Amino acid sequence: MLSAVIHGVVEGLTEFLPVSSSGHLVSTSSLLGLTGERSATFDVVIQVGAILAVAVLYWRKFLGMLFPSCSSSLKSGSSLSGLHGIWMLILTSLPASVLGLLLHSTIKSLFTPVSVALALFCGALLMLATEYYMSKHRGSGAEGASMDEITAKQALGIGVFQCLALWPGFSRSASTIIGGMFLGLSRKGAAEYSFVAAVPIICAAALYDMLKSFSLFTAADIPAFLVGSAVAFVSAVIAIRTFIALLARFDLKPFALYRILLVIPVYLFMVR
Repeated sequence: MLSAVIHGVVEGLTEFLPVSSSGHLVSTSSLLGLTGERSATFDVVIQVGAILAVAVLYWRKFLGMLFPSCSSSLKSGSSLSGLHGIWMLILTSLPASVLGLLLHSTIKSLFTPVSVALALFCGALLMLATEYYMSKHRGSGAEGASMDEITAKQALGIGVFQCLALWPGFSRSASTIIGGMFLGLSRKGAAEYSFVAAVPIICAAALYDMLKSFSLFTAADIPAFLVGSAVAFVSAVIAIRTFIALLARFDLKPFALYRILLVIPVYLFMVR
């Protein structure tokens, strides 16, 4: 049960930061001596707890999509309401969902020390390149559209960028935030849309993995899933709020440098 708590903390704190939750979870599993298909599936399933944190923190957005008439009374001011909002999330989720289904076995095979470490490093370089681009073309990077102003073209473009996250270690959060910034969203707008857009893609991935690996688990595993998900929920709430506050003062460079420093430890933990 202690391992479920530790995994939940790591998952919640890293899922929405552009630092690769998979890289951290691989290292954590190695330290705890947990490997194999069961461990990998457990890490995917407890992501649902982290996703619930987004649903709670951005409940107005989701309620506005399901019940557009409530949008004005809630004063959400979001263009992500009703069918339009749902369509934006579908556009963002579609590319990675299709590619993920087609390449599921290949993606699993990429969980190797060299591959994950290289993804961490390449993601860091792209983050630094993004910040350089922002400084040259949009000043501080704070300028740009908010999440509520996202267009269909931007939503689909972010979805294409999200395909980079199929490379274990790259980070779904990093790929969508980078994509959003390149496509005209502000740093905060890109981050917030990244959180909301994570809900359908991660829920689909968790459900798919559970169905494929259902035979590996028994009823005795349910408490561990519940504990891991609950801890992931709490730590994700803290991480999301902290990250948004940090983006008001800092850019993505510190996170990129952290990823570079993480390359060697992750590689060493994976080859144990």
